[in-house]
Amino acid sequence: MAAHACYHSTAAALQASLAAAATPSSSTEKWRLDSNTTSRRHHHRTERQHTGKGSCQVSKISSTFFSTAVDHNNGLQNSHTWRRRRATHSDTVISSGKSLTAPTPWSFQSRFGDDEPRKGSDILVEALEREGVRTLFAYPGGASMEIHQALTRSEVIRNVLCRHEQGEIFAAEGYAKASGRVGVCIATSGPGATNLVTGLADALLDSVPLVAITGQVPRRFIGTDAFQETPIVEVTRSITKHNYLVMNVDDIPRIIREAFFLAASGRPGPVLVDIPKDIQQQMAIPVWNQPMKLAAYLNRLPPAPKVSLMEQVLRLISRARKPVIYCGGGCLHASKELREFVELTGIPVTSTLMGLGTFPASDELYLQMLGMHGTVYANYAIDQSDCLLAFGVRFDDRVTGKLEAFASRANIVHIDIDPAEIGKNKQPHVSICADVQLALAGMIKLIKEGPNAVPDFSSWQEELDEQKLKWPMTFPKSDNSVILPQLAIQTLCELTGGNAIISTGVGQHQMWAAQWYKYEQPRRWLTSGGLGTMGFGLPAALGAAATGPDLPVIDIDGDGSFIMNIQELATIHVEKLPVKIMVLNNQHLGMVVQWEDRFYKANRAHTYLGDPDDEAEIYPDFCKIAEGCKVPSARVTRKEDLREAIATMLATPGPYLLDVIVPHQEHVLPMIPGGASFKDIITEGDGRTIY
Repeated sequence: MAAHACYHSTAAALQASLAAAATPSSSTEKWRLDSNTTSRRHHHRTERQHTGKGSCQVSKISSTFFSTAVDHNNGLQNSHTWRRRRATHSDTVISSGKSLTAPTPWSFQSRFGDDEPRKGSDILVEALEREGVRTLFAYPGGASMEIHQALTRSEVIRNVLCRHEQGEIFAAEGYAKASGRVGVCIATSGPGATNLVTGLADALLDSVPLVAITGQVPRRFIGTDAFQETPIVEVTRSITKHNYLVMNVDDIPRIIREAFFLAASGRPGPVLVDIPKDIQQQMAIPVWNQPMKLAAYLNRLPPAPKVSLMEQVLRLISRARKPVIYCGGGCLHASKELREFVELTGIPVTSTLMGLGTFPASDELYLQMLGMHGTVYANYAIDQSDCLLAFGVRFDDRVTGKLEAFASRANIVHIDIDPAEIGKNKQPHVSICADVQLALAGMIKLIKEGPNAVPDFSSWQEELDEQKLKWPMTFPKSDNSVILPQLAIQTLCELTGGNAIISTGVGQHQMWAAQWYKYEQPRRWLTSGGLGTMGFGLPAALGAAATGPDLPVIDIDGDGSFIMNIQELATIHVEKLPVKIMVLNNQHLGMVVQWEDRFYKANRAHTYLGDPDDEAEIYPDFCKIAEGCKVPSARVTRKEDLREAIATMLATPGPYLLDVIVPHQEHVLPMIPGGASFKDIITEGDGRTIY
């Protein structure tokens, strides 16, 4: 594969073109920086706006800078369409929130006259319509009733009524992860709002674009300990990218525009908008063209990558003999560029849990997942590498283990859009704070237009191929009829051809789904990575199904995780969402049991989930619970019946639950114990052995 370094003339031309696409013009707005610095990402935060309309000239920044990864982020993802307009190509390409103005279709018609007063709740719903929202997840309550009444008057927005607020925010995350667009959820005040807290923290850690809207008690009751009053802005300050308390009905159009822009631009994350009930009821005439008050935030967004830095990266590659690409969730929108970069350079690739699907699993240069439960050869490659290219990652502890030993032989290049991540855990030799997509595109251009070939890394690839043969991914082949969980996932992958959207809860089943299902495309793997939230799988799957994909949506779950949001079985039936659920049921908290086996002499400390008075029976009976929710189901206990049972699940129209009974003694392997290094990797054993 031919590849080239760069001429200085090429570098100058590229720098000029990238700079033109990313440099903001002067702004007349004065902005006071947020003084709260308790969050590690508060440089991305903006000052909360409570009152006053104000005005400013928003910096004009090229849409090229913000509208990245159009192929993944844009386009309607469900069957709901505008009923009052002609369908055109431009109408179907709706922004993911990154544009500086709302992506209102040119033929959009409001339900109200230009000068007709309407409730604040109707202004809110129309603002969502103007943002291109077609599906959201909302659960009503006293402080949000006005919003729900307004939603019934919308002709384009579908509300998926989840049965718990935690379910709805996980569904919004699943929607966002599968589609690349901003997920939206709505809850009432007090307990409704606090039920969103885990989802907000989850979205922040996994960089999910999310707008959560909460009702609040009327303004005059704020601070009086009124019924169902919770200061949700204060509660969520450190687990959101930004939040708002709306104190003026005239601010709703601007705040909603800002919320979507903040959620999707830069490093994506959750934004909370808290709206008192009297604001929802107040009559007003909205002004839709209000400028955003985000001058300081816009100025802090990373510029286009400098060509001089990209040249340094290419020089390091040209001197390397054992380079490795370590890519994460920050590369999901840059999958196309990553694949082209690898094709040009021939550098092997490994990915984090969040980066699965960014690079095709079938490619010979792919080393699969690295880290605690990554492949031996992926971790070997990191250990032996002399040049580590870290793209869109944060050097998480589950990846690095002992930091001092991680990639200790390598020159490290770190490219990430969040400056807080550069040097936070591992100090790089070269860092580029920029959008990974722009950096990869720039380096591809430099390689193609330069005169010198990149070194031949075939000997390094051969060394890694030997490691693949020496340490293949395997699992025990049982002689009896017991179903091993790895076999269940492998069979599912074979029957779907790898063409499905997979969600998971958290635990052993999550790691097995990462290891044994093969992901060829981005946005087909939905899991809770950073926060590790049990109960994520089913609601995330229904959120993905709400995007109207052409692929089956399958929740691979564990019995412990599944029961935490089992109420969403009712949602998938009522909303007619064709979610398939494959529960790997071992009657235990499997991952905790594995750690008990390895490090606590198999002492069971409240990890058995069955009925202690009748351990021979499977408890609870998920099939009966599914029956109560009118979801078809089956249970399979014998290996020889597994393939047919999974095929039946896939062939059954609508939702379906398959309860797969598996042994609790199986361990997820390989395994690098927490805080250990590659030399401590565990490759064999299970719960049948005393350690």
